[in-house]
Amino acid sequence: MDNVLEAPPLEESLSGNAIKLRKRLLRNVGQAIADFNMIEDGDTVLVCCSGGKDSYTLLTLLMALRERAPVDFRIIAMNLDQKQPGFPAEVLPAYFESIGVEYRIVTEDTYSIVKEKVPEGKTTCALCSRLRRGIIYRTARELGATKIALGHHREDLLETLFLNMFFGGKIKAMPPKLQSDNGEHIVIRPLAYCAEADVARFARAMDYPIIPCNLCGTQENAQRKQIKALLADWERNFPGRIESLATALQNVVPSHLADGNLFNFKTLDRGAVNGDGDLVFDEEAATTIASPVTETIRWMSRGVEQ
Repeated sequence: MDNVLEAPPLEESLSGNAIKLRKRLLRNVGQAIADFNMIEDGDTVLVCCSGGKDSYTLLTLLMALRERAPVDFRIIAMNLDQKQPGFPAEVLPAYFESIGVEYRIVTEDTYSIVKEKVPEGKTTCALCSRLRRGIIYRTARELGATKIALGHHREDLLETLFLNMFFGGKIKAMPPKLQSDNGEHIVIRPLAYCAEADVARFARAMDYPIIPCNLCGTQENAQRKQIKALLADWERNFPGRIESLATALQNVVPSHLADGNLFNFKTLDRGAVNGDGDLVFDEEAATTIASPVTETIRWMSRGVEQ
C-alpha cells in the first residue's frame, strides 16, 4: 500500500485507555502493512484464528482497518479444529457470526498424529506446526486466498531470532512477509510492529473468548519459553531493549557481519570505499553504541559468573 492505513471510528464500549491502546495497535498494523505492501487491492486475506489473544486481535484490527483502507480486500477467518480433547468447537463459529465475518472451520485430527509420533514429554510444536501449515496452505488454495495472515507479534519475531542464533547457528527471524517454499502462497504478519504486552492488554479489554492450547501440555523447559523469559528479563531490567532489538532487524549491516554471501570480503581492497564505514575504532560512534548497552553487558556478565 502506498499510504499507512488510518484508524476507523472507535467503539464507544471501550475505556479511554483501551481506545488509546487500540489506536496504537491500529497505527502499528497500518504501518507494517504499508512498509511491506502486505495487502493489495482485490486481495482475499485468510486470517488464521486459533482462539488465542494474538489471532483475535489480528482479526479485529484487520476488520477495522478494512473500513478505511485505500484498497478493497476480502477477509475470511479460518480456524483449524485439531480434535484436541475438550476443544470447545462451538466458541469460534459463534464468535465469527457475532461479528459478521466470513469464516471457514476446518476439522483435521492432527492431535492423534502428534501424540502418536512425538514421545511423551517431548516438544510437540514442530510437528504440530508443520501439519497445521500444510492444512492452512490447502485451505487458502481452496478458497482462492491471495494472502495468509498470521498473528505473530514483535516478540515472536525476536524470540525466533534468538532461537536461531542460540540453537541453529543462523541470524534468522520471522519476516513480516514471506513466500512459501513452493512459491504459491504469501504469508503476512501484520502484528510485526505490535508489542506482545499491548496485544495482551487489548485482548483483556475486548474480553475475547480465549481458547487455551492444551496440546503441548506443560513444556516449561521448551526452548522458546526460555528465550521468552530471557527477553522479558532484559526488558524488566533495561526498558527499551526489546524496541532496540526490533529496530535492529531493519538495520542490518552486511559488511560488519561475516557472511561472504552477503558481502564480498575476498575482494575488499585498501582503495575500496565502504558506504557503511568502519565504526569499530570511531570514538564517537563507540560511545554512542556502548552507552545504552553497557549495563546490559555487565548484567549479562554477572549472570554468567553466577
